[in-house]
Amino acid sequence: MIVGFGPGSTADILARLVAAHMATQLGAAVVVENRPGNSSMLAAEAVARAPKDGQTLFMGTVANVLNPLRMRSPFDLVKDMEPVALLGVSPNVLVVHPSVPARTVQELMALARAKPDTLIFGTSGIGTASDLAAQLFNTRAGTKIVTVQYQGGASQGVTDLITGRITAMFNVAVVLAPYANAGRLVPLAVGQPRRTEVMPTVPTMDEQGVPGFDVGVWVGLLAPAGTAPAVVERLSRLANEALQTEAVKTAMATQGMDAVGAGPAEFRAFIASDTEKWRSIIEAADQR
Repeated sequence: MIVGFGPGSTADILARLVAAHMATQLGAAVVVENRPGNSSMLAAEAVARAPKDGQTLFMGTVANVLNPLRMRSPFDLVKDMEPVALLGVSPNVLVVHPSVPARTVQELMALARAKPDTLIFGTSGIGTASDLAAQLFNTRAGTKIVTVQYQGGASQGVTDLITGRITAMFNVAVVLAPYANAGRLVPLAVGQPRRTEVMPTVPTMDEQGVPGFDVGVWVGLLAPAGTAPAVVERLSRLANEALQTEAVKTAMATQGMDAVGAGPAEFRAFIASDTEKWRSIIEAADQR
């Protein structure tokens, strides 16, 4: 099982727990190997070229949809991979610094329109889910909130948000929840159709009059395209069974992930839908 991110990442933690369950059920070792690089695309391309025998699997994420949409790539998640199981989603949450006089999404939109160029979104880098969430917000709100890219990831951006150097951010709930609970950040909305277990009192964008706003970060298991359907179905059943174990439930809750659980057909439809969703967001952002 190949993971495109380093040890300790959400994808890595989930991979190791799912692999442990599968190994028990299969009566054989399931080795997890980390191959970070190019936002997990190096690992994805390696698995796509692997033998189609069900012996090499990939723990994919939304990054494997976003990167091919943003730049020339020989890799296509729909064509080159066989979906096995959609495992979970880490919802992106919109938060602001307490000094921002907005406590709802509509109030933030109105403020951004009334005072252009005064608010600043921090993001995890160009083309990441947090960056595109900010771009989508601007498109929907008809605003031009400035975005600042933190290429090293979310940590520095969160620090700057807490100190008030920037004013708003979309990021995964597990990163933001401790600061929101301590009153250091104000959560306005969950960027997916349903509320998240990590921050259950925070309303969704839909609930605040912004329908169809879905920028969650998903994780799922895939195999090389052409893997036999019977093999895929068996692997899918084992992976989805793992979601029901206490170890995986606890780990996902700790990582701020909402368990999904979906088989090959549902996962394939999800990937196709997710690809078109992000394509439209990227195209809208490029036209601004």
